[in-house]
Parts: sequence; structure tokens; C-alpha cells
Amino acid sequence: MVITLEGRLGSQHLLLSLLILTAWKAGSGQVRYSVPEEAKHGTFVGRIAQDLGLELAELVPRLFRLASKGHGDLLEVNLQNGILFVNSRIDREELCGRTLECSIHLEVIVDRPLQVFHVEVEVKDINDNAPVFHLKEQRVRISESRLPDSLFPLEGASDADVGSNSILTYKLSSSKYFALDVKTNSDDNTQIGLVLRKSLDREEVPEHNLLLTATDEGKPELTGTVQVLVTVLDVNDNAPSFEQTEYEVRIFENLGNGTVVIRLNASDRDEGVNGEISYSFNSLVPAMVGDQFRIDPNTGEIVTKGNLDFEKLNLYKIRVDATDKGHPPMAGHCTVVLRVLDINDNVPQIALTSLSLPIREDAQLGTVIALISVSDLDSGANGQVTCSLTPQVPFKLVSTFKNYYSLVLDSALDRESVANYALVVTARDGGSPSLSATASVSVEVADVNDNAPAFAQPEYTVFVKENNPPGCHIFTVSARDADAQENALVSYSLVERRVGERALSSYVSVHAESGKVYALQPLDHEELELLQFQPRQPNPDWRYSASLRAGMHSSVHLEEAGILRAGPGGPDQQWPTVSSATPEPEAGEVSPPVGAGVNSNSWTFKYGPGNPKQSGPGELPDKFIIPGSPAIISIRQEPTNSQIDKSDFITFGKKEETKKKKKKKKGNKTQEKKEKGNSTTDNSDQ
Repeated sequence: MVITLEGRLGSQHLLLSLLILTAWKAGSGQVRYSVPEEAKHGTFVGRIAQDLGLELAELVPRLFRLASKGHGDLLEVNLQNGILFVNSRIDREELCGRTLECSIHLEVIVDRPLQVFHVEVEVKDINDNAPVFHLKEQRVRISESRLPDSLFPLEGASDADVGSNSILTYKLSSSKYFALDVKTNSDDNTQIGLVLRKSLDREEVPEHNLLLTATDEGKPELTGTVQVLVTVLDVNDNAPSFEQTEYEVRIFENLGNGTVVIRLNASDRDEGVNGEISYSFNSLVPAMVGDQFRIDPNTGEIVTKGNLDFEKLNLYKIRVDATDKGHPPMAGHCTVVLRVLDINDNVPQIALTSLSLPIREDAQLGTVIALISVSDLDSGANGQVTCSLTPQVPFKLVSTFKNYYSLVLDSALDRESVANYALVVTARDGGSPSLSATASVSVEVADVNDNAPAFAQPEYTVFVKENNPPGCHIFTVSARDADAQENALVSYSLVERRVGERALSSYVSVHAESGKVYALQPLDHEELELLQFQPRQPNPDWRYSASLRAGMHSSVHLEEAGILRAGPGGPDQQWPTVSSATPEPEAGEVSPPVGAGVNSNSWTFKYGPGNPKQSGPGELPDKFIIPGSPAIISIRQEPTNSQIDKSDFITFGKKEETKKKKKKKKGNKTQEKKEKGNSTTDNSDQ
């Protein structure tokens, strides 16, 4: 409440200005405020951040912003204190004209996560417009033969304000001949006129000058005036008259040109030319009426001449004059109230905003992808719009406010199954027949690294002749990843272990990018018959980060590896834990297996209960399993000019069981050569 006290030269005026600022939440979660028009810049409207349940500290990080269709920057929010205030001049009449309810609709949008709130700010009317007469002077011609109590219509004033601020009272300057008649009809339309109190004598007073004053009921009250000039006429003393002072007609919009709206009929008690009537629109009728209608001067028919559009204007008040042909002519008057009825002639409109694309395939259910608003210029059922989504997709439309929807994720996504969705949003009104509009939305699914690399087969077997040249290419392994781009890049490495007195890496190596396996030195069958690596299938939880796929190596922490060791009592299965010696926190990230550029001295192998044997520093078990390792290799060398046994092989992948060595029989070289010719494969690229 703001109270201002002013004084000047002995007269004191108390100006009591009530500024009622209210905020309340409707059932739909909408926040409403009110503010008077013409409020000064900075006027407090409401604590919008608090009322929306937002913390002040998150306004800037979440990109708090206002959107207002067509209303510019009338209102603004102070991001430091979350207060909504008046930013520029608000003129209610400019915003809403003569509409009783006037409000500014605001959309409040914040990100992370994306949320939208709807705020209505009602603009309260103040009495800032005085009554206005459209003409500076109104001329009325009255025959001296007119009897007392005759009524002569006058044009009333208009006030751009609404409510009590627009309710007008009229007062006529003092006259012994005229009084003012004011009537209000059923639709609150006020009609005023001059009432003749006593007979006129043109010879005595040919003209009368009157002052008509209109005063509104605002606080403080405002007034407007107009001069009324009455000219007294002689002779023709009967004016035409209509059966009714007001006619009401209802017609549908979009009628064809030349359609008859109404046929008026007036009568005149005079005879001859004084009783002949011509119909016309009153000179005070707005120009737009003349653009849409015409009246036949002889028949009184009002017909259409333009296209009637309910959405542009749905009510016409037409003043019609029936004028006789006497000298001077006299006129009767009536008003035709023409109401235009709506038909379903406007297609719904769809607006897509705030698209959050692409969407990650691991996005949570309920993630907002886009904001959709619909509108229809028609009224009633013709303007009621419903939205639907096609085809059957893992998305749905959620109504957030009247004619506002959010496109949200409804079920889980899998980019490897469907990488792009073509959605169609359909808006359909409630007319009969209904009209609809569609909008297409293409939703791209962004890849996340949710697929481990996989080899084409679980096991590879390769025969290699001994005495091969150093650096000889003996085989190529290939793995594929169902993910995309950097998530699909695969790097290869060998699991390092010791083979006798030497490290595995002294025998073979694998190219990290191509998967080509090379023998680093000549292989000697007599020295080494079999070089082999029992892995299990990659753990389903194994993941490579994008940096590791590019060849970067970090510390490793692997768990639940299995060992199959042959003891005196036969094969004994145990489950060691393979851990990195690197301290936390780097050791927490899963990396490529042992041998991918990591020194074996940095590894520790521990066995579970039942076998107390532990590996020493820098040692690896003879045979072990590491989850997720890309390849396990076994090599058995072929002696020169000797029989090749099928147990002489290099294997990549999982071995289901321990293969028994076949004893090589000496002698019978002819039979050995036959078997060698049937089973040996060339050590070229495969």
C-alpha cells in the first residue's frame, strides 16, 4: 500500500493509491500475480523464484530466463534476489483494449534439468483515460412541429478503461427546451438522446447551443465534453420510424458476398414525398462497417460485401437511418446488432521449442526432449486442441499446461537397435469436421560406451613352422565393437607371462591397431613345442574408455580371475585376484589386461583358500584367466622336416578344456610328411 499526501495553497488533496500485489498458486501449479498499469519502473511484482520453489543460488547456473509472447521486456527478474519487477511502461489499454481481463503470460525456463513454469501477471486497470466523444460537435436537426417528449439520439462518449473506470454518467447544460435521456439496454449498451421538453419556434430561436458532459466513475473522476448544435426545421413534421429500436441478427462467418443479413422496414405518417423513405448507414458508423456491409436505400436490405471473419471481429453495431424526402427531410433511427458465429475454419498451429537433441541412449525415463505448444484461432470446441504422437516410439507427450506439452522419454533407448526416430506430432481440434496439423521431429540417439569388443570366434588355431624369419607375420585377429565413433575403436594387446626362462613378449607381439600377430624371433621346435594363452569370455561389465581405445594405458585393477594348475592329484581350479601395485586413486580405473604396455613387476597374484602358494614378485602363474582380455595365445613350434601334430598350434580366445599332447613317433617319415601336407596352413595373413 502506497499513501501519498499532497498540499497546495491551502487546499489539501489526499491521494490514496492501493497497490495490491498478490501471488497465489492455482490447482495446476501456475503462479499468478497482479500489478496496476502504469506502475513505475522497478515496482515489486512478486518473489517469483521463491514462489516457483527455486533457490537463488541456482538461477544463474540453470540459465533462468523469461519468455513472453509479444510483450517484450515489460517485466524482468532480478537474478540476485529472485524478484519479478516492472521493467517498462505497462499500458493495459494497449495490451488488451476493452477486454475485462488482462494478463501477461510468462514462461519461466530453467535448464539442468530443463523445466518450464507458467506465470500469469494480471494487469489491473487504473483510471488513466478520460471519456472521449468522437466528434467535436454533434449536429441535430429538429422540426418545429415536433411534439414535446420527442427523442433525438446523440452519440455517447467512450472510455478506454474498463470496469467502474469506464462507467459514464452524462449531464446536459441547462435548457428550458431540452433534457437528457439516458437508457441502458440488456447488454450494458448505453444510449443517450435529447428529449424535447416544449415545442420549438424556429422564428423565435432558430438554433440551440448545448454542452454535453460525460464523467466516469474512476477515482479521481475524469470528464469529456462535446458541443451539441440543434437546428430547428420547418414544415415536414413527421419522421420515419422503425418497428423496433434495436434488431439482433446472428450469422456464420465466411458467408458469400451478397448474402442478405436483414431487411429493415420503417414507416412515415406523412404523405407524398414527405413519406418516401431512403435507408442509409448513420454517418457515425465506423468505416469498417461500410467495408463489410451495404444497405439497399430502397428496400432496407443489409447484405454482405466482404468476408466476415469471427477471429477478427465477431460483433457489429450498425446505426441505420430511415430518411424521408420531405423538405427538410426527417430521419428515424434503429440499431442492428450483428453477431458473427464461429465455424471451424482455422487449422491448429504447432510450435516446437527448446529441443534437447541428440539424446543419449542411457538417458533416464522422463527426460524432456522438446517443448511443444499448440493453438487454434477458433473458439469453443473448434478451438480446443488435443495432441498425439505417432508412430509407436519410446517417447510420449505430457501435458504441462493448457495447450502446452513436453516430449519426454517413455522407455529405454538402444542406439545399436535404433539410432534415429522420426516422430510426427499431430494437433487436432474439436470441430466437426475436425482440422489437424502435423509437425515432424527427428530424434537422434547419441551413443554411449555400453558394448565390449567381441572377437569373431572364441578360439583361433595357427600352425607355424620353426626357424621362421624374425618379425614374421603369423596371424591376424579381429574384434568388433557395436558402439559408434570413438566408442567403437579397438586396441589389441597380449597378456604377458613367462615361458620357461623367457617372457612371452620375447616370442610374439601384436599390433595394437591392426591386430596382426608377429613372431619376434625364429622359433625352435626342440626348445618350445607349445606356446599357449585358458581366457574366459570377456566379463559383461568390462568397459574400455575412449582414451584406452586410443592406445592410452593406465593402472589396472582386475578381479575374479581363474587359474587351472596341474598338481599331483590332477588339475586343480583356483581363483586368484590380479591387482595393480599402483596406489589409489589411479588403480580404480579398469584398463587393458596385463601385457598392454604394463610391466609385470607391477602385478600381484593372490590365490584363494585351498592353495597357499603365492607368486613371487614379477612372476605370473603358468596359466591363468583375466576377464575381458582381448586374446590368449598358445604356440607350439614345428620341428624342421618333421611330422606336424595337430596339437602344434597357436590359439586365440577361450579354450574349453586342456588338450592332450600327442606323442610324436620317430621314424616313418613318409607317413609324417603326408600328415604334414594335409594339416599345415601357410603362415600368411588370415
